[in-house]
Amino acid sequence: MIDDDLKKLENLKAPAVSESAKERAVNAAMDAFDESQLEKKSAATQGIETETRPTSITNTIWSGLMNSILKPVWDMKPAAMAAVAGVMLVPVVGVIALDNYDVGNPEIAGLETRADKAKPDQITVKRDVSKSIKASEAEVRKPLAENFAASGQNSLADGSVDTSRVQTASKSMRKRSIGQVRTTAAPLQNGGRIAAEPMPVPAAPTIDNEQFPEFKDSGVKAVATSPVSTFSIDVDTASYSRVRRSIMDGALPRKDMVRVEELINYFPYSYPLPETKAQPFKPTVTIMPTPWNEHTKLMHIGIKGFDVETAEQPAANLVFLLDVSGSMSSQDKLPLLIKSFRLLLQKLNPTDKVSIVTYAGRSATVLEPTEASNQSTIINALENLKAGGSTAGAQGIEQAYRLAEQNFVKDGVNRVMLATDGDFNVGISDPNQLKDYIAEKRKSGVFLSVFGFGKGNINDTLMQSLAQNGNGQAAYIDTLAEAQKALVDESGGTLFPIAKDLKIQVEFDPSKIAEYRLIGYETRALKREDFNNDKVDAGDIGAGHSVTAIYELTPVGSPAVLVDPLRYGDAKSAAAENAYGEVGFLKMRYKLPNENKSKLLSTPLNMSGPDDKQDAVSQDVSFATAVAAFGQKLRGTPALDDMNYDQIANMAHAAKGDDKFGYRSAFVQLVRMAGSLSKTR
Repeated sequence: MIDDDLKKLENLKAPAVSESAKERAVNAAMDAFDESQLEKKSAATQGIETETRPTSITNTIWSGLMNSILKPVWDMKPAAMAAVAGVMLVPVVGVIALDNYDVGNPEIAGLETRADKAKPDQITVKRDVSKSIKASEAEVRKPLAENFAASGQNSLADGSVDTSRVQTASKSMRKRSIGQVRTTAAPLQNGGRIAAEPMPVPAAPTIDNEQFPEFKDSGVKAVATSPVSTFSIDVDTASYSRVRRSIMDGALPRKDMVRVEELINYFPYSYPLPETKAQPFKPTVTIMPTPWNEHTKLMHIGIKGFDVETAEQPAANLVFLLDVSGSMSSQDKLPLLIKSFRLLLQKLNPTDKVSIVTYAGRSATVLEPTEASNQSTIINALENLKAGGSTAGAQGIEQAYRLAEQNFVKDGVNRVMLATDGDFNVGISDPNQLKDYIAEKRKSGVFLSVFGFGKGNINDTLMQSLAQNGNGQAAYIDTLAEAQKALVDESGGTLFPIAKDLKIQVEFDPSKIAEYRLIGYETRALKREDFNNDKVDAGDIGAGHSVTAIYELTPVGSPAVLVDPLRYGDAKSAAAENAYGEVGFLKMRYKLPNENKSKLLSTPLNMSGPDDKQDAVSQDVSFATAVAAFGQKLRGTPALDDMNYDQIANMAHAAKGDDKFGYRSAFVQLVRMAGSLSKTR
């Protein structure tokens, strides 16, 4: 009979295995296993103290399969036998794979359950990833059953466990990794039951692929040979936020992560405003003693742009260009990005337009221009964003610019706001090509701002280049509080430009000043001839922005002079008859947002008499000086070797002033933390 059946089966094809059949087979096998485990005695294992290895799971489940499934198969018709035979292979292969996976997986191999015979009321479960599996099948699943009992909601009246509910939960648990269950090693409560709590799968270690522009600190310049200093202003703040995150993560920042001017300009300052808005700002100059060198002076140049009231804001056409590639999935990236851009909506006028372009493997317009009054539509578009795919950033930039140009608002604000965690790996990936593309596009009146999120993949070099060439700001958002600062509290500076291509040039009198050193702005240096060339791009300043530049000056005759005088130089420059009075001349060039010809501001630089004291300077100037000292200390600038972090923190604390939003208090704590970290490395 059997031979006849086999001959009938010889030419038959096995029917396709359905997903439901697979699921029924697997569940039947696992239910049989669970029932057998719950019926076992809880007595200690005989023989050696360590229990049996989970490799016996294979034998146990195979036995369950034979008893629960295989036996009735022999009574089936031939075609049904073939189908079931195919289905049975699925759980068998799965069990074998699981068995091999368990032995080689350090997360699972570390689970160990052991009873303390001396203290039966205090059983603990210990997790040791360095040891092989020692827990038996029953002990691995015991915490699950006992947790149900401990909850009180899954126990019977006599206190025993409702096994049917445990089996139901077991099915659900099979869909998770064993590594997602953590048992607490604490004294047991409620009759000696072990509590189990779900634990998220640990995130993969962050790989540091971050890129920052390398540069050397501005060196000391001899006035006799280099009397003129020229640079572009910088209102970016990304460096400060990134430095803060590094310190808060327990590590001093990399040297190339620290741009001192961005640390200084992160903070708002109350410098004097111009008398009329026809002139968007005016410089305020202070010369004072240097806190880290008694033989030099600090020259502090402060600029404060006028702010605009909400009712005076120009119409805005904003395109959110959002990176939704696979690397953006973590909570400090796309989820934080969505929350951040939601905050920005409250600062827009009802008729302002918002569009959303996303890019991953390809770019897409997910929201056509929509008035800000229709917040629900904009928010829904943001909330529906999902991360996945590669990073076609250049393609997204091109599409965003097209959309901004199609909806261009004359005499208004037209801006692309790029938010990303890092690089562009599809399309135009060469930084120079991107820089040229964006530099060309800014001529149309569409500007670009860049916002970085997350860590591990930040391409700060590219972000800085894009923002600088797009007439925009580069910021780094690591918390929702930082988003509040950049996109709400300082939205005027972020969105509404009041001047562009702002350049500063200082000429020093060699009879008064022997040497000077510009603190920061290394990546913003310009040639002397660039100052009067309106075709040379420079920094931009937004409504309410503060800009600070600090020089360290060495007067003629000071023991701090580092450069020997020229043998054949002008003898008159060797000594100053009067070291005070006018010591230099400041010139500034800028363009109004909708103009292409620059305007000039100039003012003499005067040093007061020998009685000037640092106590007499404003709190803004003193605080900016403390931030400058901190940035130089982080970069390892030799001039700060004799000043420690505690002294910097004390200087900043004394100059906190009103500190409306607590930024300065937070800075003091950051300096103190950096001091502690510096002692542990």
